Amino acid sequence: MISYDYPLNERVRTLLRLEDLFAKAEFFASQAQALDHHAALLSLFEILEVSCRADLKTDLLQELERQKQMLETLRHNPAISQQALDDILADISQTATRLHELSGKLGQHIRDNEWLMSIKQRTTIPGGVCEFDLPSYHFWLSLDVETRRNDLNEWFTPLRAVHKGLQLVLKLLRDSGKTSHQTAQHGAFQQMLAGRVAQLIRITLDSDMPCFPEISANKYAINIRFTALGGTQKPRACDLNVEFDLTLCNF
Repeated sequence: MISYDYPLNERVRTLLRLEDLFAKAEFFASQAQALDHHAALLSLFEILEVSCRADLKTDLLQELERQKQMLETLRHNPAISQQALDDILADISQTATRLHELSGKLGQHIRDNEWLMSIKQRTTIPGGVCEFDLPSYHFWLSLDVETRRNDLNEWFTPLRAVHKGLQLVLKLLRDSGKTSHQTAQHGAFQQMLAGRVAQLIRITLDSDMPCFPEISANKYAINIRFTALGGTQKPRACDLNVEFDLTLCNF
C-alpha cells in the first residue's frame, strides 16, 4: 500500500515538509559515504529555512497542550486502554519539556556558525560547493566517517526536539481520522464535505496501481483525479476504476 497526505492549511503543510526533510537528513547522516553526508547537510539547510518561522515552537507546544487536555478527559473511559493513554500522555509531556528547554531562535546555532553559513550561501549556486570554491568543505568531506557523523549529530541535536514534536503532532492528527473505502469511477472522485472540517486528507491505495492521486480541496468539497505517468510524455488521466481508502483527519 502507498499513502498520500494532502494538507489543508499552512501549519500542516509546514509540518509535512519538515517531516520529509528530517527523514532525508537522518537517513543520509546514518550512511558512510561523503556524498551522503553532503546530502544530509543540504537537508539541514532546508530544515533551517522551513523552520525559521518564529511561531513554530509555540505552535507545537500549544497543540501538544491542547491534545493533552483532550486526552485527559478520556481517563476512566472503559473503551480506552488506560496504559496506552498513559503512554501517549507521557510522550506528550516529555516532548513538551524538551521543546520548552530550547532557547533562542530555532537553528540559531547554525546561523552562528560562519563556516556552515558560508557553505549554505554557496549551495544556492549550481555547482557552487566544488572543491575549488570551498576547499575547507572538501577537506571536511575527506575526514573519516565518524568525525563527520559526530559533527552532523552536533548540528542536528538542537533541532531534534522540534522533530519529535512535529512527529507526535502529525501522529495524533493522522490517528484522529475516520477512514472510508471509496472508488474513483474512471479515475475521478468528488465528495462534498457537508460541514465536516479536515486539516489533512490521506489517500491509501494498492502500490500496484499504475496511478497516483492529484488532489484539490476546499471547505466545501474534495476533488481527486488519478493520473498515470506517461513515460517521456506528460502525465495523463487514468481511466481505470480506482479503489482507495480516504481518511479525513482533524483534531
